[in-house]
Amino acid sequence: MPLDPSLRAYLDGLAAMNVPPISALKPQVAREAIAAQLATAQVKEPVAHVEDRRIPGPAGEIPIRVYRPAGAGPFPLLVFFHGGGWVICNLDTHDGLCRSLANGAGCVVVSVDYRLAPEHKFPAAPEDCYAATRWVAEHAAELNGDARRLAVGGDSAGGNLTAVVTHLAREQGGPPLVFQLLIYPATDFTADTPSRRENGQGYNLTLDDMLWFANQYLNSPEEVRNPLVSPMLREDLRGLPPALVITAEYDPLRDEGERYGERLREAGVPVTIHRYEGMIHGFLTPPIPLRQAQDAIAECCQALRQAFGL
Repeated sequence: MPLDPSLRAYLDGLAAMNVPPISALKPQVAREAIAAQLATAQVKEPVAHVEDRRIPGPAGEIPIRVYRPAGAGPFPLLVFFHGGGWVICNLDTHDGLCRSLANGAGCVVVSVDYRLAPEHKFPAAPEDCYAATRWVAEHAAELNGDARRLAVGGDSAGGNLTAVVTHLAREQGGPPLVFQLLIYPATDFTADTPSRRENGQGYNLTLDDMLWFANQYLNSPEEVRNPLVSPMLREDLRGLPPALVITAEYDPLRDEGERYGERLREAGVPVTIHRYEGMIHGFLTPPIPLRQAQDAIAECCQALRQAFGL
């Protein structure tokens, strides 16, 4: 279907203002620009309890933000990894989404502020995310959570990290995970897909941006073939947790996200793949109000509730 009219007007407005692309900016400038944009666009629901903490990590403390819904608990748990190409975004840029997930799914959400590139290149981000997931499992009672109902999730780069954490949990003895939420995930740095060719210019995330993110994140071009960078390249996907994969029609990452979901299904993993027509990359944390964003968040919450047995 055509690009959503409100998104078309938004993108045309950016083009008319000659807003520089992320790929033309230094990392810190890009971080400040995205943070300022999302700070004004977010809808932040009230949550029963929100707390910032710091937990042990492989290279120092990892900041986290804990969202607890109303009720007595113990609650299921979702460890959430924000997007931003492993370079930009933070706890604040995804605060609104995490609040909605905590309320809608009836779970404790632990948002992880993993180390960012280029200051901390691969494998810093997956190391932090896996360490945080293990910590949440081990300290579930302290969070008024139930470690037997533990899920992981994230958007974009966070979706990539979600997939990687499920592989690490399977291969390193846990923790057991009941679900993975993959929101327009990056799954294959080596991909040359129709969606990259069709949507690589003019739809918010460009191929130049993607190359810029990769150059910031990786130590060498050869690392694109590491399965901890490109989880699509993992040969065996059996035994991974059930998944919801959300993609967007006008997203260059669309095809690799859907293909990863198909590979999970081929490996016997229960998977739902839902493409949101007329949408672009990043539409769950939109710069403008979008009905489809609320629909997608509701779908995420319902899938989590089902996985948690609520």
